[in-house]
Parts: sequence; structure tokens; C-alpha cells
Amino acid sequence: MKLDFPNVGETLHHTVLENGLTVYLLKKSGYEKTYATFTTKYGSIDRRFKTEEWIDVPDGIAHFLEHKMFEKEDGDVFQQFGRLGASANAFTSFTRTAYLFGATSNVSENLKTLIDFVQAPYFTEASVEKEKGIIGQEIQMYQDNPGWRLYFGLIEAMYAEHPVKIDIAGTIESISAITADDLYRCHEAFYHPSNMVLFVVGNIDPDAILAEITANQAAKTFDAPFLTAREAIEEPETVHMTERVIEMDVSVPKVMIGYKDTPRPGKDGMKQELVVELLMHALFDTTAPLYAELYAEGLIDDAFSFDYTSEETFAFAVLSMETPHVETFVDRITSALARPLELEAGTLDRKKRMMKGQFLKALNSPEFIANQFSRYALSGGNMFDIPDLLDAITLDDLYAAYDRLFQADHRTVCVVKKP
Repeated sequence: MKLDFPNVGETLHHTVLENGLTVYLLKKSGYEKTYATFTTKYGSIDRRFKTEEWIDVPDGIAHFLEHKMFEKEDGDVFQQFGRLGASANAFTSFTRTAYLFGATSNVSENLKTLIDFVQAPYFTEASVEKEKGIIGQEIQMYQDNPGWRLYFGLIEAMYAEHPVKIDIAGTIESISAITADDLYRCHEAFYHPSNMVLFVVGNIDPDAILAEITANQAAKTFDAPFLTAREAIEEPETVHMTERVIEMDVSVPKVMIGYKDTPRPGKDGMKQELVVELLMHALFDTTAPLYAELYAEGLIDDAFSFDYTSEETFAFAVLSMETPHVETFVDRITSALARPLELEAGTLDRKKRMMKGQFLKALNSPEFIANQFSRYALSGGNMFDIPDLLDAITLDDLYAAYDRLFQADHRTVCVVKKP
């Protein structure tokens, strides 16, 4: 099925195979590089799920599984991609695990390698034990990183029950409990084709690529989907803790202010994400009056940043700064966001044009398209709807988001400073 998006000048080929695998193919004429992602809706928050019965698995297992997928009985998959001239990688987030490659040649062979290795797990207890030491070192490295500790410290203060508060890699203690059987069980539950999206973008022949993918999948046998339910998480709307302090050897204190939001799935979630991003640009980017005030007072500089994270079961806004004036910075931001919102005439239209321009520019990157499209697709959205969604956003949407998000009991603060 062809899906035309005249607003972005793209035509997307979309198919759902008999085994449930969702395939998207995007031809980009004139591009030398082809980029493919094979993504499962399985991340660090999926630590309790139901097959025939409820199963609890150790924290960090999704990330651990991602690492182990590249090791096969006949060698390392990275070497296979290397021989085919491709650059391969993978990542695990809170909600998904993605395997990917970029290549300028041997696209069919690389695509087959990508699909086959992700669908053919191979684990031994000996290799699992060896990996625990490798990932343990990675965990320790992040524990020594002030920025990483600050970010997860904020989330831990924000959430009481939701597993988003747990480090994606888990802890050294939690991964020590992982077995090969655990990895096979998680692969069986979450790596079924019906839980995955395959996206290929580049100067490709969509019909030929689809025929290759279809033949590859038809030659394999898959059981019925093993996963029957995911854990339903009940999380209060208000934050778990209003403040958290982490002591580390840093030259200048680091601070994050977080505001916990109410998540929405699918297209509603996409619109909410865009509304809050527009709002935060209006409030905090370098053209905003508040930015100018704080900059003139010496409370912010180029290190100041803001961000909004939105997924199906959690959402939050973050403001970050490195400053010796932590209390003053927090007080000024908090008091500013406690006032009624006032936006200058024309602000919304300017921010819409800016965000739409950034989005259209990003469409020149096959990597951006594949990764972001897969992210939205797994939660029921379509990335190419973004320009139309932006056009439909009103000032009332921004005012409603402001009143919902920036409430006192939705705010938490995390600080990393010297003992």
C-alpha cells in the first residue's frame, strides 16, 4: 500500500506481512546511503509481562539482550556487516530496542543479515556470564557520570512506581541474576514479528525490497504471539519527591528541574508532544523574554537546555543548567512558571515555522527518518503527520498545556554537587 504525504513530498510503502511484521519502505532518489532499522516494542520498562502466566525479569534485561543478540555460534554479527561494507549498531531505550545498519552497497545482503540475526537468538550460560562483567563496567562508567546521575536522579524523584525510574542498563546486582533462559523467554515474548517494525529508507526499489523481505519471512516458521499482556502501571499524577541531592566530585553544581506530565498514546500523544515543545520554545529558547532576563541576571548561559519526553505511559519536561547559583536559578524558574502565561502576538506562528523548518530539514537524513518514524509507529502514530499537526495547534492548546504541566505538585528538582 502506498501512502502519499504531499505536505512533506514523500511516498511511503506500507505492508503488514502474514506473520504480523510491519514493513515501511521509503525511496529517497539521489541518496547514496541506505539505512534500515528493525525495532521491537520492548524496552527497559517491560520488566513484568504475561505469557501463560505473569513473569518478572531482572532490571536491565532488555539492554542485556540487545548486547547478546550480536554474538552467534559462528561469530560476531558486527564482523558480518563489516565484510558487507555496512556500519551496524543497536540501542535500547525505555520503550524500544532497535537494530540498524547503514550502507552504500550490498543492501539486500545487509538487510538479510539484519533480519536473520535479530530473529535467531543464540545464548549460552558461559557467554551470558562473560557479558555480565562487560555490562557491569558500562553501568559503573555511567554511575561515575554526573550528567547521567542527574538525569536518572530527577526521574527517580519524579516517579514513585513507574519503572522508567530504573536505569536502562539495570544495576550490577540486577544483571547478575540474568540467565540464558531469561533471555530466550524475553526474546520469545517481545521479538515476535507482530511486535516489530522494519523500516528501510534510501535509493531503493521498494517492490524488489518488499519481495525479498516477504520471501525471507515466508521461509521461517513463527509460533503464535507469546506475549499476552504487559504490566499495567498505576502512577500518581504528582511527583514522588520534591527534591533530591546527589553528592559527587563536580567543579560546578548541576541542576535539573522536572515537571511530570500526563501521557497520551498515539496521535494524541504526538500532538501533546508538539504542543509542549512549542510552549517550551516560546518560554525558554534564546528569543524568549524570560531567557533574556535570566541571561542578563547571570543565571543561565549556553549550558542551559530544555527538553520534553513523551511516551505512551509517561511524559515529563526538563530544564537543565550548570550553575553555582542553584537556589536562585530554581526559584526564578519556579516563580516564572507560577505566573499566568502571557505570550506575545505572533509567537506561536514563529515557533511553528521554526519547528516545521527543523523537521523538513531533518528529512534529509535517512537515519533521522528511520529512527523517528519507527518510534512513532510503535505507539500508533505517523511521523509524516507532524506538519499537519503543527498547523492545527492553537494558542488555546498552549495555554491548556501550560496550566496542566507547570503545577507546583508536578515539579521536582535534582542537584548534583560536591559533598
